[in-house]
Amino acid sequence: MSLMTTPGTSPLLLLDGASLWFRAYYALPESITAPDGRPVNAVRGFLDMISALIARTEPGRLAVCLDLDWRPQFRVDLVPSYKAHRVAEAAPEVAESEEVPETLTPQVDMIMDVLAALGIATAGADGLEADDVLGTLAARERRDPVVVVSGDRDLLQVAADEPNEVRVLYVGRGLAKAELFDPALVSERYGVPLHRAGEAYAELALLRGDASDGLPGVKGIGEKTASTLMLQYESVAALRAAALDPSSDMAKGVRAKLANASDYLDAALPVVRVVTDADVVLSKSDEIPAEPVDVDALNALAEALGIENAVARLVAAMAATASTN
Repeated sequence: MSLMTTPGTSPLLLLDGASLWFRAYYALPESITAPDGRPVNAVRGFLDMISALIARTEPGRLAVCLDLDWRPQFRVDLVPSYKAHRVAEAAPEVAESEEVPETLTPQVDMIMDVLAALGIATAGADGLEADDVLGTLAARERRDPVVVVSGDRDLLQVAADEPNEVRVLYVGRGLAKAELFDPALVSERYGVPLHRAGEAYAELALLRGDASDGLPGVKGIGEKTASTLMLQYESVAALRAAALDPSSDMAKGVRAKLANASDYLDAALPVVRVVTDADVVLSKSDEIPAEPVDVDALNALAEALGIENAVARLVAAMAATASTN
């Protein structure tokens, strides 16, 4: 059964590639190997995730969205601590890279090869993260409803009812415990105004901070206080205006905390907001093919990597959803 709330529709399914293959890597043991001994746990897990997601959402279109720059310079320029704790140690002359498990890196190349042989589109934007690719593709879609799949709560900000239906399937606790967020659930769960739940969630994150992304937040304001303030003032702009207004009833302590964080608040809003107008490039059409585009290459990869069963499951899922769209 489709997850979409609009009857008779087939969604555009947008996957946060790195978020999912990292989860696949840690969910399955490295003892899952190719015949030559190379670990393929992330490959198998990722392909099985796609199979399950296709069965669950019954999409007509699909794209795996990629980080072409996991730590965009414009975000680092605004908030230097952004993802700084994830930077891998390297010689000064080596380009900055994200710390990734040694046995995962080669599996990403394997995943890309399998996706190409299957005919599943990938999408990326120079200088930007997958979040920005997902945000852009979701924002510009008008033909079909959208399901965004990620284990990153940052993407809850793209949930929308209009001008198009966008839902976020959050898999941070695993696919079996995935939750489908619409604006109403974002509002209910995080205590933000319903009429601008997505935008307000990003501003809530700005206030409370996000240790996983190196965002300090406003010192002394946690999630509960941030929620209370967002419900009362509805936006960070209105909140800051009230803090500067001597006639407002804002508590002195909150005024002081916002004043002390003024430089951070000036800089960080573009950091927490996903880009929605990126120059996204798709590797191919996002239509899901009824059969693999390169059967010989796919069979060779499946045999070499020892993932014949995972590939067969995904091929079957693709054929089933293509037959209904």
